[in-house]
Amino acid sequence: RFCSLLIPRLLLTHCSYIAPCLSDFIHCSVNFYLLFCFPPCCYLDDDPLQPVTADETVSVGGTVTLTCRVAESDNSSLQWSNTAQQTLYFGEKRALRDNRIQLLHSTSTELTITIADVQLSDEGEYKCAIFTMPVRTARATVTVLGVPGKPQISGLETPVQEGQKVTLTCTSTGSKPPAKLHWYRGDQELEGHLDVVESNPDDPTYNVSSELTLEVTSSDDNALITCAVDHPSLAPGDKRSEQTLRVLYSPNVQIHPGSNLPREGEKFSLRCTGTSNPEPTSYIWEKKDGELPILAKADGAVLHFPMLNKSDNGVYVCHADNGIGNNQGEYILLVQDPTVMAPSSGVDHAVIGGVVAVIVFILLCLLIVLGRYLIRHKGTYLTHEAKGSDDAPDADTAIINAEGGQSGSEDKKEYFI
Repeated sequence: RFCSLLIPRLLLTHCSYIAPCLSDFIHCSVNFYLLFCFPPCCYLDDDPLQPVTADETVSVGGTVTLTCRVAESDNSSLQWSNTAQQTLYFGEKRALRDNRIQLLHSTSTELTITIADVQLSDEGEYKCAIFTMPVRTARATVTVLGVPGKPQISGLETPVQEGQKVTLTCTSTGSKPPAKLHWYRGDQELEGHLDVVESNPDDPTYNVSSELTLEVTSSDDNALITCAVDHPSLAPGDKRSEQTLRVLYSPNVQIHPGSNLPREGEKFSLRCTGTSNPEPTSYIWEKKDGELPILAKADGAVLHFPMLNKSDNGVYVCHADNGIGNNQGEYILLVQDPTVMAPSSGVDHAVIGGVVAVIVFILLCLLIVLGRYLIRHKGTYLTHEAKGSDDAPDADTAIINAEGGQSGSEDKKEYFI
């Protein structure tokens, strides 16, 4: 009954379009009749005429390729049909007027088509058939991934005061399957609450949200909070949102001297810096265990000393306030005598020591070389002692008998006292 009612309509719809000639129309009609009225039986795995396909996964907006192959050919035609049993291609002939679907390759053993700009409605089971007797079919499941939207962070619209807790929410829509959300502070991953998944009533996608609770400190000021989406349709880091965390905190006060060697009779100043959010709005100077010197003048964050005196010695305190809180810093002032020289730096001592060591080493080398030179070039001295002096009975006779000796007034004599 089904075949008698449905097949004529299918023949008129499909075969009249793809087989305008009478012979082709008859061949197409027979194939459709066999396909729908005589379902295929089971085939052995090594059947050379059994079509082979593969499941595919594609993201929304992408392109999927469907390939159907047989090991051998008996000149029967291959056909692809969609989830609604509409024929897409019958051999090289287009059967469905959808410009997204294109023929990529067609032979007696292979039929490959592509579907561009894939939508969620394209998901499902596609069928490849070869019109043998009986008809052989293979199925390929196309899974379409819903690409999640860019995540949105809420909860950081206003600054947060130090020590308070803040709850942030990240939401991403349109994912299939449901996406996973990850939180980061800088490069450090944070652990948020479990993701909440809600299905969309209009399409088979999901909305995902995640919450993160932080107890902020001053070090979190200007920290970058990131919510990143993890999904099979995305490369790591493709979809993320970033917001800056602003923290209100009281000043961290430090006092910096204008000179490292405050000397009596010279100008001097102390500068008070308060690191805070917002910046300090007021500074107050005082001296522990007494009043500020008469000549000292406070000008906001700076305390000026036009001329230092030994009486200015003491501990100076700066109070900074920014409306969120106040804090103080201290500095011990010790005024030196004018004759005190600035201490040399460790670098200067090291340089001087190195130069002296090099000079001493060079002098030692010169002394060693000079000594070796003198030893090697030491001369030989001749005394020209009088020959025959060993046989002379006395010194006078030895002198007279000496060869080459001089007589008369030119003779040289030795006298021993």
